Amino acid sequence: MKLQPDNLDVQSILGYGPGWIGLGNKGVAEKIEQSVVIGSRGEKFNWDCPNFEALTTEHFSSIVRYQPELVIFGSGSRLRFAHPALLRTLIDQRIGVETMDTLAACRTYNILAGEGRRVIAALLIETVPTPQRED
Repeated sequence: MKLQPDNLDVQSILGYGPGWIGLGNKGVAEKIEQSVVIGSRGEKFNWDCPNFEALTTEHFSSIVRYQPELVIFGSGSRLRFAHPALLRTLIDQRIGVETMDTLAACRTYNILAGEGRRVIAALLIETVPTPQRED
């Protein structure tokens, strides 16, 4: 699915498909095929989390240093809520957290980033299994 951001001056998600997102920043496009954290102020780092079941407190606490007003958690191909204990560091810092599937998180991130909000998207990008060939 192709996504069209209103404001191309901020890091934006240009597209999404099973196992990947397309990220654009200042005219440069990049295909990302692993979980990632991106922010409206140019933040970007690999989020070493291959799937929902692997989430830990450290995954969310690594975001606090960026002091966003809101974290959008993209939980993968379907909506799943992280246990509140995993979000405690964000909650204690009064950082809002919204959970949605990754596609919805991509769209919401673009809207809020385009409005100039200090937003972070923590996106689970699940590995798509490669079909086995029968010889």
